[in-house]
Amino acid sequence: MFPNDFILFLQIILVLFITPGTPRIVIISYSMNYGVNKCVWTALGDITANIFQATLVIFFIGSFLSDNPNILSILKWFGIIYLIYLAYDIHKSGPKNINSNNSIKKNFFSFFKDGFFVAGTSPKAWMFFPFIFPQFINFNENYVIQFLILITTYVFLDFLSLVAYALLANKLIVWIKANPKIINTISACVIIIIALIIAFTQKF
Repeated sequence: MFPNDFILFLQIILVLFITPGTPRIVIISYSMNYGVNKCVWTALGDITANIFQATLVIFFIGSFLSDNPNILSILKWFGIIYLIYLAYDIHKSGPKNINSNNSIKKNFFSFFKDGFFVAGTSPKAWMFFPFIFPQFINFNENYVIQFLILITTYVFLDFLSLVAYALLANKLIVWIKANPKIINTISACVIIIIALIIAFTQKF
């Protein structure tokens, strides 16, 4: 009942997680603006979306999405709009003062929501689970157990990688205080570039 080629699966997702995609860009910016503790909620939102995506596409709507690419196209544009909004929000925010006791305007749910929507509106994520997961599942055996092993491994390593990005970014806070808008501007620009790449290259 163990998944097929599990080591290969680990190699694929580890490469995926060390690549600084949109969720990690958001985590880096939030870590420097609000601190690592708040980023944990963003990471939790991210993996929660992944659990929903994997469960839905494997057990419920995988074939429906494949037969109705217009749904993925709508999802793509919704994600692009949200990325542009997120880029604006990141750009206008200022890095936190680590000596300040001022309360943060964003609440825990807001951090969770951002992580959930960034991951949840990613067309690549919706395609990753139906295309990659079945390659490692032997459907002649108990595929539910195999799926649980795969998704648990996926979300655990994803969460660790997001927190690692947050910790690394937070170590740069001294440099950021001397250059307060550089990382925010770079992060916002990278997110907009990602949104444009998705808009012009992602076809369904």
